[in-house]
Amino acid sequence: MKRLRQRPAGQPFICQERGEVSLHFGMATVQSRMRVATPDKLVLDYTRGMMAFLLLAPEPRHIVMLGLGGGSLAKYCHAHLRHTRFTALEISPEVIAMRDLFAIPPDDDRLQVLCIDGAAWLHDNPACCDVLMLDGFDADGLPPALCSQAFFDDCAAALQPGGVLVSNIWAKDSLRAVLVERLRQSFGDHVATILAEDGENTIALASKQAAMPCAAELHERARQLSAKHAVDLSSSAAKLAQALATTPKASALREPATL
Repeated sequence: MKRLRQRPAGQPFICQERGEVSLHFGMATVQSRMRVATPDKLVLDYTRGMMAFLLLAPEPRHIVMLGLGGGSLAKYCHAHLRHTRFTALEISPEVIAMRDLFAIPPDDDRLQVLCIDGAAWLHDNPACCDVLMLDGFDADGLPPALCSQAFFDDCAAALQPGGVLVSNIWAKDSLRAVLVERLRQSFGDHVATILAEDGENTIALASKQAAMPCAAELHERARQLSAKHAVDLSSSAAKLAQALATTPKASALREPATL
């Protein structure tokens, strides 16, 4: 493994091995991975899982993502959602400085990368997007600013009517249950979680739609999307249908614990 660029502890660095480039904050976990020959391909399981938002919002006009990383999701959406604007909010200038190494296209009329505090930006920009993607990890995991009830309330407010939030949560995170309950406080009953194929990540989906689609609708949407996308959504459709069928109503849940 060739380490191309290293920073002090807690700062991002890049490794290159066997035709792949990966972003790390430490050697224990991989934040992002790209195959040099196919830079738009979603390599990590959780990134493919996050594309499950398409089952709820197949043609979004504007996607906002908190956390750029190696740009896997930004590149995929830019390549495959040709009528969608994508705004990435990244607090780390060091991460943004690596965008060329990950073949992230330059900003244009459909792609914008902002070096900014994403939580503050969302608070100041209500009703700004149709889809909100949350993947804002740092060396210590999920920052406290992205865990509070106020933050999730701002996320709900940032979505247009009918909008969808999709969030990456480490499956073994001790705060996983708290985070999901806080999503329910902000979005009501329209929250479901599915497990990524690797079992290491939980994907949470929350919607401001009047009603969530039934199992038959989800499977039909997955079939239709397969003709347009390089991601197989059939597994996500099955998991989401099961999650929606078995998820308890928010009214039956206890008040969430505090951090």
